[in-house]
Amino acid sequence: MNSFRCRNELETSLPKYRLLALDIDGTLVNSRDELTPAVAAAVRRAVDAGVRVVLVTGRQYGRSLPLARALGLDTPIVSSCGSLIKQPTDHATLFRADFPSRVLAEVLATVDNAGHDPVVYTDTFAAGYEYHFPFAPPRQDELAQFIRMNPDNGRHTPGLVAAPPEGVFAGFAIGTSEQMFAMQQRLDDRLPGELYIHVLRSPRYEGYMCEIAVRAATKWTGVMHLAERWNIAPQEICAVGDDVNDLPMIRAAGLGIAMGNAVAQLQAAADRIAPRHDDEGLVEVVRWILGETT
Repeated sequence: MNSFRCRNELETSLPKYRLLALDIDGTLVNSRDELTPAVAAAVRRAVDAGVRVVLVTGRQYGRSLPLARALGLDTPIVSSCGSLIKQPTDHATLFRADFPSRVLAEVLATVDNAGHDPVVYTDTFAAGYEYHFPFAPPRQDELAQFIRMNPDNGRHTPGLVAAPPEGVFAGFAIGTSEQMFAMQQRLDDRLPGELYIHVLRSPRYEGYMCEIAVRAATKWTGVMHLAERWNIAPQEICAVGDDVNDLPMIRAAGLGIAMGNAVAQLQAAADRIAPRHDDEGLVEVVRWILGETT
Protein backbone atom coordinates (compact mmCIF):
# COMPACT_ATOMS: atom_id res chain seq x y z
CA MET A 1 0.00 0.00 0.00
CA ASN A 2 1.32 3.43 -0.93
CA SER A 3 2.34 5.39 2.18
CA PHE A 4 1.52 8.83 0.74
CA ARG A 5 -0.86 10.65 -1.53
CA CYS A 6 -0.13 13.61 -3.85
CA ARG A 7 -2.74 16.09 -5.08
CA ASN A 8 -0.63 16.54 -8.18
CA GLU A 9 1.44 13.48 -8.92
CA LEU A 10 3.61 15.53 -11.30
CA GLU A 11 4.93 17.56 -8.37
CA THR A 12 7.17 14.92 -6.86
CA SER A 13 10.51 16.70 -6.96
CA LEU A 14 10.84 17.98 -3.41
CA PRO A 15 14.32 19.42 -2.70
CA LYS A 16 13.03 23.02 -2.96
CA TYR A 17 11.77 23.22 0.64
CA ARG A 18 13.78 25.53 2.90
CA LEU A 19 11.61 25.48 6.02
CA LEU A 20 10.13 22.44 7.76
CA ALA A 21 7.35 23.34 10.23
CA LEU A 22 6.74 20.47 12.63
CA ASP A 23 3.84 19.96 14.99
CA ILE A 24 4.87 18.11 18.17
CA ASP A 25 2.07 15.96 19.64
CA GLY A 26 0.98 13.30 17.19
CA THR A 27 3.73 14.27 14.74
CA LEU A 28 7.23 14.67 16.18
CA VAL A 29 6.56 12.47 19.21
CA ASN A 30 4.72 9.17 19.24
CA SER A 31 1.68 8.12 21.25
CA ARG A 32 3.94 7.53 24.28
CA ASP A 33 5.25 11.11 24.06
CA GLU A 34 8.63 9.81 22.92
CA LEU A 35 11.07 11.37 20.49
CA THR A 36 12.59 8.26 18.97
CA PRO A 37 16.25 8.12 17.91
CA ALA A 38 15.26 7.54 14.27
CA VAL A 39 13.02 10.61 14.15
CA ALA A 40 15.60 12.75 15.94
CA ALA A 41 18.29 11.64 13.48
CA ALA A 42 16.03 12.43 10.52
CA VAL A 43 15.33 15.95 11.80
CA ARG A 44 19.03 16.55 12.31
CA ARG A 45 19.70 15.37 8.74
CA ALA A 46 17.25 17.97 7.46
CA VAL A 47 19.05 20.66 9.47
CA ASP A 48 22.43 19.50 8.17
CA ALA A 49 21.03 19.74 4.63
CA GLY A 50 20.26 23.43 5.19
CA VAL A 51 16.55 23.17 6.00
CA ARG A 52 15.34 25.43 8.81
CA VAL A 53 13.33 23.24 11.18
CA VAL A 54 10.78 25.03 13.35
CA LEU A 55 8.66 23.46 16.09
CA VAL A 56 5.08 24.75 15.69
CA THR A 57 2.89 23.53 18.51
CA GLY A 58 -0.12 24.02 20.73
CA ARG A 59 2.13 23.29 23.70
CA GLN A 60 3.38 26.00 25.99
CA TYR A 61 6.89 27.24 25.28
CA GLY A 62 8.35 25.59 28.37
CA ARG A 63 6.99 22.18 27.41
CA SER A 64 8.40 22.53 23.90
CA LEU A 65 11.87 23.65 24.92
CA PRO A 66 13.24 20.22 25.97
CA LEU A 67 12.47 18.83 22.52
CA ALA A 68 14.20 21.74 20.79
CA ARG A 69 17.23 21.09 22.96
CA ALA A 70 17.15 17.35 22.31
CA LEU A 71 17.16 18.05 18.57
CA GLY A 72 19.86 20.72 18.84
CA LEU A 73 17.56 23.35 17.30
CA ASP A 74 18.32 27.03 17.75
CA THR A 75 15.41 28.24 15.59
CA PRO A 76 12.54 30.04 17.36
CA ILE A 77 9.67 27.97 18.77
CA VAL A 78 6.15 28.81 17.62
CA SER A 79 4.10 27.87 20.69
CA SER A 80 0.47 28.11 21.81
CA CYS A 81 -0.72 27.69 18.20
CA GLY A 82 1.10 30.77 16.95
CA SER A 83 0.28 33.12 19.82
CA LEU A 84 3.83 33.17 21.23
CA ILE A 85 7.19 32.88 19.49
CA LYS A 86 10.35 32.68 21.57
CA GLN A 87 14.02 32.14 20.90
CA PRO A 88 15.25 29.01 22.74
CA THR A 89 18.83 30.23 23.04
CA ASP A 90 17.99 33.15 25.34
CA HIS A 91 14.17 32.92 25.78
CA ALA A 92 13.68 36.27 24.07
CA THR A 93 10.13 36.91 22.87
CA LEU A 94 9.92 37.57 19.14
CA PHE A 95 6.14 37.80 18.88
CA ARG A 96 3.12 37.69 21.19
CA ALA A 97 -0.55 38.09 20.26
CA ASP A 98 -2.06 39.61 23.39
CA PHE A 99 -5.83 39.72 23.80
CA PRO A 100 -7.38 43.19 23.73
CA SER A 101 -8.71 43.82 27.24
CA ARG A 102 -12.34 44.00 26.09
CA VAL A 103 -12.09 40.69 24.22
CA LEU A 104 -10.34 38.96 27.10
CA ALA A 105 -12.96 40.12 29.58
CA GLU A 106 -15.73 38.73 27.38
CA VAL A 107 -13.92 35.41 26.89
CA LEU A 108 -13.36 34.93 30.62
CA ALA A 109 -16.93 35.85 31.52
CA THR A 110 -18.37 33.55 28.85
CA VAL A 111 -16.33 30.55 29.99
CA ASP A 112 -17.04 31.25 33.66
CA ASN A 113 -20.78 31.72 33.10
CA ALA A 114 -20.87 28.34 31.37
CA GLY A 115 -19.62 26.77 34.60
CA HIS A 116 -16.05 26.15 33.46
CA ASP A 117 -12.72 27.42 34.72
CA PRO A 118 -10.88 29.58 32.18
CA VAL A 119 -7.14 28.93 31.98
CA VAL A 120 -4.93 31.65 30.52
CA TYR A 121 -1.32 31.79 29.35
CA THR A 122 1.16 34.58 30.06
CA ASP A 123 4.70 35.12 28.82
CA THR A 124 6.24 34.34 32.22
CA PHE A 125 8.51 31.37 31.52
CA ALA A 126 11.43 33.19 33.16
CA ALA A 127 9.39 33.52 36.36
CA GLY A 128 8.83 29.76 36.50
CA TYR A 129 5.21 29.51 35.38
CA GLU A 130 3.22 29.97 32.18
CA TYR A 131 -0.48 29.42 32.93
CA HIS A 132 -3.04 30.68 35.45
CA PHE A 133 -6.18 28.99 36.79
CA PRO A 134 -8.82 30.66 38.96
CA PHE A 135 -10.06 28.04 41.41
CA ALA A 136 -8.35 25.53 43.67
CA PRO A 137 -9.59 22.88 43.49
CA PRO A 138 -10.83 23.40 39.91
CA ARG A 139 -14.45 22.81 39.03
CA GLN A 140 -13.63 20.23 36.33
CA ASP A 141 -11.99 16.85 36.85
CA GLU A 142 -10.39 17.29 33.44
CA LEU A 143 -8.69 20.49 34.56
CA ALA A 144 -7.58 18.87 37.80
CA GLN A 145 -5.81 16.25 35.68
CA PHE A 146 -4.17 18.95 33.54
CA ILE A 147 -2.85 20.70 36.65
CA ARG A 148 -1.57 17.43 38.14
CA MET A 149 0.31 16.70 34.92
CA ASN A 150 1.70 20.25 34.68
CA PRO A 151 2.40 21.05 38.33
CA ASP A 152 5.48 23.20 37.98
CA ASN A 153 4.45 25.83 35.46
CA GLY A 154 0.98 26.86 36.67
CA ARG A 155 -0.20 29.48 39.15
CA HIS A 156 -3.41 29.63 41.13
CA THR A 157 -4.71 33.16 40.51
CA PRO A 158 -7.86 33.90 42.54
CA GLY A 159 -9.99 36.58 40.97
CA LEU A 160 -8.65 35.79 37.50
CA VAL A 161 -12.02 36.27 35.82
CA ALA A 162 -12.58 39.78 37.20
CA ALA A 163 -8.93 40.88 37.19
CA PRO A 164 -6.83 38.83 34.75
CA PRO A 165 -3.03 39.08 34.74
CA GLU A 166 -1.26 41.32 32.27
CA GLY A 167 -0.16 40.01 28.90
CA VAL A 168 -2.61 37.15 28.34
CA PHE A 169 -2.10 35.84 24.81
CA ALA A 170 -4.05 32.54 24.77
CA GLY A 171 -6.22 30.34 26.93
CA PHE A 172 -8.48 27.33 27.06
CA ALA A 173 -11.35 25.57 28.77
CA ILE A 174 -11.43 21.82 29.20
CA GLY A 175 -14.24 19.30 29.58
CA THR A 176 -16.20 16.78 27.54
CA SER A 177 -16.39 16.93 23.76
CA GLU A 178 -20.02 18.07 23.89
CA GLN A 179 -19.24 20.78 26.44
CA MET A 180 -16.30 22.16 24.50
CA PHE A 181 -18.05 22.32 21.13
CA ALA A 182 -20.89 24.12 22.91
CA MET A 183 -18.28 26.46 24.42
CA GLN A 184 -16.87 27.18 20.99
CA GLN A 185 -20.33 28.13 19.76
CA ARG A 186 -20.95 30.39 22.77
CA LEU A 187 -17.68 32.23 22.19
CA ASP A 188 -18.33 32.57 18.46
CA ASP A 189 -21.76 34.00 19.23
CA ARG A 190 -20.41 36.49 21.81
CA LEU A 191 -17.38 37.61 19.78
CA PRO A 192 -18.10 36.91 16.12
CA GLY A 193 -15.03 37.14 13.93
CA GLU A 194 -12.70 38.11 16.77
CA LEU A 195 -11.32 34.75 17.94
CA TYR A 196 -9.43 31.77 16.61
CA ILE A 197 -10.99 28.78 18.38
CA HIS A 198 -10.63 25.05 17.91
CA VAL A 199 -11.63 22.00 19.91
CA LEU A 200 -9.30 19.04 20.12
CA ARG A 201 -8.25 16.25 22.42
CA SER A 202 -4.60 16.12 23.36
CA PRO A 203 -3.26 12.58 23.65
CA ARG A 204 -1.99 13.50 27.13
CA TYR A 205 -5.33 14.38 28.70
CA GLU A 206 -8.75 12.83 29.13
CA GLY A 207 -10.69 16.01 28.41
CA TYR A 208 -11.26 17.95 25.22
CA MET A 209 -9.75 21.42 25.08
CA CYS A 210 -11.42 24.48 23.61
CA GLU A 211 -8.33 26.54 22.76
CA ILE A 212 -8.81 30.28 22.35
CA ALA A 213 -6.65 32.99 20.80
CA VAL A 214 -7.09 36.19 18.85
CA ARG A 215 -8.28 35.77 15.28
CA ALA A 216 -4.96 36.78 13.76
CA ALA A 217 -2.88 34.14 15.58
CA THR A 218 -2.58 30.67 14.05
CA LYS A 219 0.23 28.23 13.51
CA TRP A 220 0.54 29.51 9.96
CA THR A 221 0.83 33.18 10.96
CA GLY A 222 3.56 32.12 13.38
CA VAL A 223 5.43 30.25 10.65
CA MET A 224 5.14 33.20 8.28
CA HIS A 225 6.39 35.61 10.94
CA LEU A 226 9.66 33.68 10.82
CA ALA A 227 9.65 32.90 7.10
CA GLU A 228 9.47 36.58 6.25
CA ARG A 229 12.49 37.25 8.46
CA TRP A 230 14.40 34.60 6.55
CA ASN A 231 13.10 35.59 3.09
CA ILE A 232 11.41 32.21 2.63
CA ALA A 233 8.31 32.09 0.43
CA PRO A 234 5.22 30.03 1.36
CA GLN A 235 5.87 27.62 -1.51
CA GLU A 236 9.27 26.84 0.04
CA ILE A 237 7.67 25.66 3.30
CA CYS A 238 6.72 22.11 4.22
CA ALA A 239 4.31 21.83 7.17
CA VAL A 240 3.48 18.60 9.00
CA GLY A 241 0.72 17.97 11.55
CA ASP A 242 -2.07 15.75 12.80
CA ASP A 243 -4.97 17.79 14.25
CA VAL A 244 -7.39 20.62 13.49
CA ASN A 245 -5.08 23.32 14.86
CA ASP A 246 -2.66 22.38 12.07
CA LEU A 247 -5.16 23.12 9.30
CA PRO A 248 -4.04 26.71 8.59
CA MET A 249 -0.44 25.71 7.94
CA ILE A 250 -1.28 22.47 6.11
CA ARG A 251 -3.53 24.37 3.70
CA ALA A 252 -1.18 27.30 3.12
CA ALA A 253 2.27 25.68 2.96
CA GLY A 254 3.90 24.74 -0.30
CA LEU A 255 3.70 21.14 0.87
CA GLY A 256 1.17 20.24 3.55
CA ILE A 257 1.63 16.78 5.06
CA ALA A 258 -0.78 15.00 7.39
CA MET A 259 0.44 12.15 9.53
CA GLY A 260 -1.24 8.77 9.04
CA ASN A 261 -2.77 9.17 12.49
CA ALA A 262 -4.18 12.64 11.66
CA VAL A 263 -7.85 13.48 11.97
CA ALA A 264 -9.86 13.00 8.77
CA GLN A 265 -10.32 16.75 8.23
CA LEU A 266 -6.57 17.30 8.13
CA GLN A 267 -5.91 14.31 5.87
CA ALA A 268 -8.49 15.65 3.43
CA ALA A 269 -6.70 19.03 3.31
CA ALA A 270 -3.16 17.65 2.96
CA ASP A 271 -1.04 17.22 -0.17
CA ARG A 272 0.50 14.05 1.20
CA ILE A 273 -0.17 11.51 3.91
CA ALA A 274 2.88 10.27 5.84
CA PRO A 275 3.07 7.07 7.87
CA ARG A 276 1.76 7.25 11.43
CA HIS A 277 3.71 8.85 14.27
CA ASP A 278 4.04 5.43 15.93
CA ASP A 279 5.68 4.22 12.71
CA GLU A 280 8.17 7.13 12.77
CA GLY A 281 6.47 8.82 9.86
CA LEU A 282 8.72 11.89 10.02
CA VAL A 283 11.61 9.77 8.81
CA GLU A 284 9.75 9.38 5.53
CA VAL A 285 8.83 13.08 5.47
CA VAL A 286 12.50 14.07 5.67
CA ARG A 287 13.30 11.68 2.82
CA TRP A 288 10.63 13.39 0.73
CA ILE A 289 11.81 16.95 1.32
CA LEU A 290 15.44 16.00 0.74
CA GLY A 291 14.44 14.41 -2.55
CA GLU A 292 15.44 10.89 -1.54
CA THR A 293 12.07 9.31 -2.42
CA THR A 294 8.99 10.26 -4.41
